[in-house]
Parts: sequence; C-alpha cells; structure tokens
Amino acid sequence: MVKLRYLYICICFGLLVGCSGKINGSSGEASSASIVTIENKGSDTIVNLALAWAEEFQMQHPEIRISVTGGGSGTGIAALLNGTVDIANASRQIKDEEVQTAQTNGIEPVEYVVARDAIAVIVNPKNPLERLTLQQISAIYSGEINNWSEVGGDDRPIVRLSRETNSGTHVYFLETVLRLGNGEDSNLFSTDSLLLPSSEGIIA
Repeated sequence: MVKLRYLYICICFGLLVGCSGKINGSSGEASSASIVTIENKGSDTIVNLALAWAEEFQMQHPEIRISVTGGGSGTGIAALLNGTVDIANASRQIKDEEVQTAQTNGIEPVEYVVARDAIAVIVNPKNPLERLTLQQISAIYSGEINNWSEVGGDDRPIVRLSRETNSGTHVYFLETVLRLGNGEDSNLFSTDSLLLPSSEGIIA
C-alpha cells in the first residue's frame, strides 16, 4: 500500500524580519556583524532536502546562515509556535488549533507545499503475503488483527512498527490510514506498536 501526501514548510515572516542583521542579497564575504541566522527545524522526512536548500542558498547569500535540524514535524511546529525557530518543516498540515496558538503568541504562520512523497507499508521479504488492503492495515495497527493468519498469511504474531508520536508521518498515518480519513474516529495505535525515531530504523 502506497499513500501520497504533501510536504510543507511553515514560515513566520515576523520572526524572519526580527532576525539580527540585514538580508540585502549582496554577494561576496560578509562580516560577522552583518550575518543573519535563520533557524529551521522539523520533519525528518524533509531534513536532507532542507539541508541541500540551505547549502545552495548560503552559497548565493554568504551573509546568511541557516541552521537546519530534524526532530519531527511536531517538534518543528511547536518550536515555531513558541517563537524559537523561523521555519518549520512538516510532513503534515499545520492544524487549526496550532494556528490559533501561534496567533495567540503573536505569530502568523504561512504554510507552503514544497513537495509530495509517499508512505509505503512494507512487510518482511520472507513474509509470503503479497498484499494488504487499507482496511486490513487499519485493523492491524488498531490491534483488531494480531496474527498474519487473519489476513491469509502464516500463523505468526504481527509485529507493528511506526514512527514516534511527534513525527508528521505518525500523525498522517494515524489520521489517513488507521482512522481511514474519518475525523470522528478516535482509534489509536495498538499499545504494543513499536515506535521508532526514524524511517531508517523501521527499515532496519
């Protein structure tokens, strides 16, 4: 199963304007007194792309330094809401309540779609099962289905892996796959799901 999604960056222009220094588009060496620092944090899905953007931008604008870190979409958006970063990367949309919190804090976030990617559900190569439906995956991750024999596989327990809760991938999967897009559904991941800090960890 492959599910397409949009990837976002949220920018607080008020914070960018408040940065020390001045963005003037000049090239060449910049003195340390005129260097502007922009803080960028968030989605691990986007972090490598953001690093590439930052490197290219800094080559064209040596008077600007961009600090890029991951930590998950939730971490980036939370940092944007409390005013500690200028740009938050996210693999999910900013929520209405998060926008309200930002506005309460005097921050007006502006959201841009910067890419599309896909979430793929995979099983171990030794698993003889060839495919799963969206409904079966939902039932597996909610804990309704716990053995591969229930979906046509071997009589073996299912081990569920997911990203951790501050990950945009986790939130997107919860809302779109586990809850099948039903905003009234309050189902959560089965309590024995193993939450890992990176997609690379899940693959390993």
